[in-house]
Amino acid sequence: MSKQIAILSPAHPLRGGIAASSERLAMQLQKEGHEVEIISFSLQYPAILFPGKTQYTHDAPPEGLLIRPLVNSVNPLNWLQVGRWLAARRFDALLVRYWLPFMAPCIGSIMRLTRRNGHTRVVALVDNLVPHEHRPGDHLLTRWFTGAADAFIAMSRKVEQQLREFAPGKPVAFVPHPVYDNYGPIVSKEVSLQRLGLPSAGGYVLFFGFIRDYKGLDLLLEAMARPEITELDVHLIVAGEFYGNEARYRSLIAELGLGNRLSLFDRYIPTEEVRYYFGAADLVAQPYRSATQSGISQLAYHFEKPMLVTDVGGLPEIVTHGRSGYVTAPQPEAIAAAIRDFFVGQRSTAMTQAVQHEKHRFSWKAMTEALIELL
Repeated sequence: MSKQIAILSPAHPLRGGIAASSERLAMQLQKEGHEVEIISFSLQYPAILFPGKTQYTHDAPPEGLLIRPLVNSVNPLNWLQVGRWLAARRFDALLVRYWLPFMAPCIGSIMRLTRRNGHTRVVALVDNLVPHEHRPGDHLLTRWFTGAADAFIAMSRKVEQQLREFAPGKPVAFVPHPVYDNYGPIVSKEVSLQRLGLPSAGGYVLFFGFIRDYKGLDLLLEAMARPEITELDVHLIVAGEFYGNEARYRSLIAELGLGNRLSLFDRYIPTEEVRYYFGAADLVAQPYRSATQSGISQLAYHFEKPMLVTDVGGLPEIVTHGRSGYVTAPQPEAIAAAIRDFFVGQRSTAMTQAVQHEKHRFSWKAMTEALIELL
């Protein structure tokens, strides 16, 4: 039965993984016959609070989607206006993306106002419930948000457990983050390296995405500088914008002498270029200190690349150790041991085949089925 569904989430021209995945989810719901509108932000973050260079993308807008930039995250009068508008529209479902307690007052208020119509069921799709970088008031804000939802979809077991603690008795469905399949086709390593201007010889490890302290890039840099790796012909690609202390990372790169074994693309990577970074890589590394789940894993699955993840949060749920990649301790020596095993043991072919087999676990159909069941 067709449903009328509103998705409250960042979307084009706002950039980032949450925007991209919400757009992809809307496409899947429309493909299944539902009517979908995305309610996005006219102001997502005040400029003073945004750690990157810009919140916006120059990518072309997704085709076939209705995106309304209505929400101002810091204006309570706007929350009242949007909440009343959503209530009057009487959607069958309001699907809300949640990733940061800063958004809880805005999103929680809109959810409560929408539910007052007695018809719209509010389901929260939770990327992160408790943030990686803690701030005072996080728990109070998170409780305000969880109290406003009828049901939840968690994309990691860790978030599922947290939701059951914050919102006991409310329905929670666990659905792993689906594969990002909206970043274009797989490109060969040869073409990718040529496009990036990198040498065709040797192996490549990729660190991709915004650079924040909890993502452990420093651990990966230290691993790459260890003797068991420097004796190999292995190169590190770091592709992403600095959201942390840029000077600290550049100083560490210099201290470790990684200059000629590291290619740094310190900027936001547009959608049409993402395929080349994954195409160039033999192994995708996520050396996180903390995590719930990561869209980078699902990009790696789409581009059929083995992964190295640390045993934190929900990352071990996504990668099968020894088959589709490695699950290691968040320590340079453990990360280096996995990188060495991959290249010296010539694991690329077998692990790539395992990734190709396992990627079918992460479908968008599973996500939409969970949503409809919660409704």
